[in-house]
Amino acid sequence: MAAPPLSDPNFDRSVVFMLDHNEGGALGLVINQPSGDLDVEIDAWMHLLSPAGQLFRGGPVDPTALIGIGLVPTSTPDGQVIESIECIEPIDLDEDPTTMSTPPTKVRIFHGYAGWGPQQLDGELEMGAWIVLTALASDVFTNQPHDLWRTVLARQRGEVAWLADCPADPSAN
Repeated sequence: MAAPPLSDPNFDRSVVFMLDHNEGGALGLVINQPSGDLDVEIDAWMHLLSPAGQLFRGGPVDPTALIGIGLVPTSTPDGQVIESIECIEPIDLDEDPTTMSTPPTKVRIFHGYAGWGPQQLDGELEMGAWIVLTALASDVFTNQPHDLWRTVLARQRGEVAWLADCPADPSAN
């Protein structure tokens, strides 16, 4: 979660779902910025998009790259699907969802991503630019992405919840 105020307009009040963070850097997806129409071929996935037909701006890095994540039912080692337990997993957008052994129940497709070089995100965390919180599947696949930043902060305990009411311009408080 971007801590207010974050001066970079790419990330102001953004909610980033982290995909990878290691010594080589970090990669995540901004999950609360729906985008306009893109000229991309994703017809096979359209019926699974959540919200329907909506693509998202995943971040400022490589805006032509498409990344899909899906809510996928968990399987037991013998292949039985446990529908009550779903995991968020990367989706191969070149694959046909109708031929997948365990297709996702929901899909979100992002163009671009958020990326940090080695130790860059760690430095931003130390400066207080980001708040690390546990994501819920309902956050990643919310039908209310514009309200997500406030919603996630408001459900926290303690002083972090106060940030949900922070005005866009803190000097106007």
